[in-house]
Amino acid sequence: MASRPDTDNFLSLFLNDTPLMDVRAPVEFTKGSFPGAENAPLMNDEERHRVGICYKEKGQDEAIRLGHQLVSGDIKAQRIEAWKRFVASHPEGYLFCFRGGLRSRLTQQWIRDAGIDYPLIKGGYKALRRFLIDSLDNLIESSEFRIISGRTGTGKTRVLQHLPNPVDLEGLANHRGSSFGRQVTPQPSQIDFENRLAVAMLKAHHLKGGPIYLEDESRLVGRCAIPDALRNQIAHAPLLIVEQTLEERTRIIREDYVEKMLADYAKRDGEAAGWLNFRDYLLGALDRISKRLGGERHNQLRNSMSQALEQQERSGDVHGHDAWFQSLLQDYYDPMYDYQLSQKQGEILVRGGPDTVIDWARNNTSA
Repeated sequence: MASRPDTDNFLSLFLNDTPLMDVRAPVEFTKGSFPGAENAPLMNDEERHRVGICYKEKGQDEAIRLGHQLVSGDIKAQRIEAWKRFVASHPEGYLFCFRGGLRSRLTQQWIRDAGIDYPLIKGGYKALRRFLIDSLDNLIESSEFRIISGRTGTGKTRVLQHLPNPVDLEGLANHRGSSFGRQVTPQPSQIDFENRLAVAMLKAHHLKGGPIYLEDESRLVGRCAIPDALRNQIAHAPLLIVEQTLEERTRIIREDYVEKMLADYAKRDGEAAGWLNFRDYLLGALDRISKRLGGERHNQLRNSMSQALEQQERSGDVHGHDAWFQSLLQDYYDPMYDYQLSQKQGEILVRGGPDTVIDWARNNTSA
C-alpha cells in the first residue's frame, strides 16, 4: 500500500464519506462520533479508566508504561488484527483518537510495525468536532431555507425526498417527530445527531447548492434537539404546504405506523415477540399524550385502538385502525397544526398536493 500523508482536510473527509477508524474507547465512541466512523479501540473502557487514574496520580510516563502492560501479548495481537481488517476493507480511510496524540500515533506505529502505513487525522476527534460545530453555525446563518409544512399524515417526508436539496431532520434523528415517531432502532446521541446534521448541511451547500429544504419540526425530534439558531430559521423561512385528503392521510399513516412498524418489529424480534412489541409501541405512544387528550378522549381512542389491534391479530386486517387515526387527526393533531401555522412568520410559496409542491420546487431552484 502506497504511503499517504496525515490529513487535516476535514471538509474533504466529510464530503467524500471517507471511512474513519475511531481508536478511542467504546464509552467515548458511544457518546458521539462521526458518520462513517467505526470503533476499533486501542484500549477498552476499563483499561482506559486505569490508565487515566495512573496519569493523574503518577504522570504521563507511568501511564504509558501501564498502557503497554495492559495492551500486550494476545490482546495487542487481537487489536492489531482488527485494525488490519479495517485497513484492508477501507484502504482510503484514516484513523483518529481524541486529540490526534498518543493513542492514534501508537496505533499508527503498531500498524506500521505490521507492515502497513495508514494515515491519521491531525487533531483527532476534538478538531473534527470543532470543525463541524463551526461549519454548522456558519451554514445556519448563511443558508436560505424553505420549509415543508402540512398536517400530520400528508407525507411531508416523502415529498422532501423528491426536492432539489433536502436535509432530512427526521432521518438524521431516526425518529418521525411525534409521539408515534419512535423507530425500532435507537436514536443517535445528541452529539451524533449534531454531527450528522452538520455533515448533511455541508453536502447540501458544497455538493448541491441552492435553497435547503427542511421539514417543519418542533424543538425536539424524539430526544434529539434541533439547534436554536436553526429553529429560528425554520420559524421565519418561507413555506411549502402539502395538502392531502383525510382518506389519503389515513392511508399514509396506516402504511407508516402500522404496516411498516409491524414489519420492522417482526424483522428484529421474530413474528410472535415482534407483534407484542408493536402492540406495546402503539398503545404506549397514545398513552404518552393522554394528559393532552384528556381522560375521556384518551380512553375512547385506546379502546378503539385495542379493538383494531385485536382485529389485526385475528384476521390481518389493518383497516380497523382507520377510526382512531381519523379521530386523533381531526380532534387533536389538526387543530394543533392549524394554530402553529397561524403563528408562522414565513411567506407561503405554494400549497397543494405532493406533485404540485414537488413541481414548484423543481422549477424554482434558485434562491
